[in-house]
Amino acid sequence: MLRTLSLLFVFLFLASCGKSGGGSSSSGTGAASTNGETVSLEEISPENVVPSAALNFNVDLKMNGFDADHEDKVLEAAELIKKVVATEEFKNAILNHTYKGKKTFVDNGGLSNAKIYKKILEGSEKLNPGKDNTMNLTLVSYFESENTVGYTYPSVMKVWMNRKYLNQYAPARITTNMMHEWLHKVGFKHDVKKTPNRKYSVPYAVGYLVSDLAKKM
Repeated sequence: MLRTLSLLFVFLFLASCGKSGGGSSSSGTGAASTNGETVSLEEISPENVVPSAALNFNVDLKMNGFDADHEDKVLEAAELIKKVVATEEFKNAILNHTYKGKKTFVDNGGLSNAKIYKKILEGSEKLNPGKDNTMNLTLVSYFESENTVGYTYPSVMKVWMNRKYLNQYAPARITTNMMHEWLHKVGFKHDVKKTPNRKYSVPYAVGYLVSDLAKKM
């Protein structure tokens, strides 16, 4: 997943993007739900089947400055995210996520696990509102030798991805950062410092979950 005042956001928002390379590319990685599919809380439970909004979840990317190899990796990661969201395992892992013995996430915005799952499926970003069942990401490639996977700001849709880690990571691991950063865009936060609770926040916990499931595909 910055300098002086911006340094706070590097750690607050683990991202991946940057500034070098050629022009931009835009890629919808599947059949988008143009009007979005509604999903009710009543149909969200471990006993029920995966909602159609999960089966039709889409990822729409705009990419700037990526070389062909990195672009292919990110596109493959996007396809993996779609496959993961469509699974029973993803649904049940979110619904059953626990923190200190309770089914909840840290920094959950006052939402239950079912409402968090619903919010993910709806795909409405703070800066791009509209329940379209789509992860909308604007990605920018950059390079930095420091241990920052990437970063973003709350006031922009852009997510900067560090080529240092695009070189090292397989697509399944790249999904972690993409989901993590997108969940910030949806409105979820986490501790700035590396506290014991931070890994149970929505961006971290769901980001790790997506990567773990993607590695099995």
